[in-house]
Amino acid sequence: MWIPIQLNEHSPEPLYHQIEVQLRAFIVSGQMPEGTLLPSIRELAQLTKCSVITVRRVYQDLENEGLLRTRQGTGTFVAKVDDQLRSNQRRSAVIEAIESAADAGIRVHFTDEEILQMLREVLARKRAAADGEAEQARQADRGGGAT
Repeated sequence: MWIPIQLNEHSPEPLYHQIEVQLRAFIVSGQMPEGTLLPSIRELAQLTKCSVITVRRVYQDLENEGLLRTRQGTGTFVAKVDDQLRSNQRRSAVIEAIESAADAGIRVHFTDEEILQMLREVLARKRAAADGEAEQARQADRGGGAT
């Protein structure tokens, strides 16, 4: 299975954290449903160009959170995620990202209103991009994709 993980080598966040955050988001959003077989630790390490130890840590952390389960000799799968856990995970992922953004804004002395305005602008841009992608997908499904 191909997982569209995007790593930023210039980010202060460690690689394992970048991978973990993105995998968690795919799981709690339902993009990776229960029972989805993940790549082996070695395969994901090759795909992300990071160490096996890094990927093993990600898988163990997500397994400890109840998002993954490993069957010896079979592989690592997305676990059944109950609605409450899914809701808590989704919320905490967004809160964590907002806290990072707030920290960055405060560090460079933006006012609360300036930070909120930037958040509104980013949200509007991201929603418009997501809407455009959804429309392209609908057109492709109908056989009328753009060339």
